[in-house]
Amino acid sequence: MNLEISYESKGLITYSQSNQDVNAKDKKLTTGKQITNSYLADYMAKVASESKTTFGTQADTFTLADIGYKGKPIGQLSQDEAKSLVADDGFFGIPQTSARIADFVINGAGDDLSKLQAGRSGMLQGFGEAEKLWGGKLPEISYTTMQKALEKVDARIKELGGSVLDTSV
Repeated sequence: MNLEISYESKGLITYSQSNQDVNAKDKKLTTGKQITNSYLADYMAKVASESKTTFGTQADTFTLADIGYKGKPIGQLSQDEAKSLVADDGFFGIPQTSARIADFVINGAGDDLSKLQAGRSGMLQGFGEAEKLWGGKLPEISYTTMQKALEKVDARIKELGGSVLDTSV
């Protein structure tokens, strides 16, 4: 009998192993390879299960409600409702979004200049990663929002006596 062992977790991990002529009822695992394959298959199943749980938990940790948005789900908005959300006075407009980004970094750093500078670097790194995921240049609103957020963080760095210029290069 040919026993097919296959584990899959929503595209995260896929493992498939065939054991030739292994009948679970009639034969015991006797070779080192069979034992190793059995342990490997069991391990992969546990990893897949654990990964699914962990990734699901991480995805559940952030929702739009966590940043204060209590409106309709984004996918259910009309075009006019969406436009009003990104308008200057809208929840996702430049002033409010840049303030949320900057305040997150400033509040997280407290009065620690090195943490504030690291947070600023993280903002730039995250923005660069967003451009890569987007596949190139982001919509203009993104650049203006980031510029405003950086201005607020830079002002706080200056208040603490720091500089935004990297002189270590």
